[in-house]
Amino acid sequence: SGFGTERVEADIRALLPAARVTRVDRDTVRRRGAIAGVLSQMAAREIDVLVGTQMIAKGHDFPEVTLVGVVSADVGLGMPDFRAGERTFQLLTQVSGRAGRGTRPGIALVQTLYPEHYSIQHAVDQDYGGFFESEMTFRRAMRYPPVASLINVIVRGPSEGEAMDLAADLATRVRQKQSGDLRVLGPAPAPLSRIKGEHRVQFFVKGTARGRMREALTAAVDARADARRRISIDVDPLSVL
Repeated sequence: SGFGTERVEADIRALLPAARVTRVDRDTVRRRGAIAGVLSQMAAREIDVLVGTQMIAKGHDFPEVTLVGVVSADVGLGMPDFRAGERTFQLLTQVSGRAGRGTRPGIALVQTLYPEHYSIQHAVDQDYGGFFESEMTFRRAMRYPPVASLINVIVRGPSEGEAMDLAADLATRVRQKQSGDLRVLGPAPAPLSRIKGEHRVQFFVKGTARGRMREALTAAVDARADARRRISIDVDPLSVL
């Protein structure tokens, strides 16, 4: 049983008992200089198989790597985040770029339950233009940035009920000033519903008239000045988790 880098490492050691296998994740790189040590070992060709999280995919040059495997490549697609497809394409492009950087060609193997998803298809084909067109089609249909503006309002509270009550009050006040294509979605518990003991509830304000959106939200927050420190606002957020 088990999953993640430890499970992958164990399986590889069982399949390739003679291979020199190293794992890189939060547990193994807490010591200062650990990453640099692994990179030095890779450069000296003292590692046959490197198992790791996303941290090994970004910004590292491994010229003699000829095979890259991505386990559960689609896990991000299950996240309630409109940028999930973009993040998946970006990650797969970065990871696959680690293979074949030397004199020998490389290959990337991708494990996925959704091989037909456009982010995976375009990543496999290294088709940046195709991905852009597919992603923009999705965002136009759903009215997500950059087609429209999106404001994420996160409300914190000592209990979910208190956070929900405040978020519902704010959302209602914004709806009272709703006009044009301005829309309010939610509130609902945030995907990361509790951080450092505080409960988190969120709602979204969506539309193309950013000035009108800002006015409606500012009026709502000003009306609840007593709770201002419990409210966070993120315009066109990079993540909605």
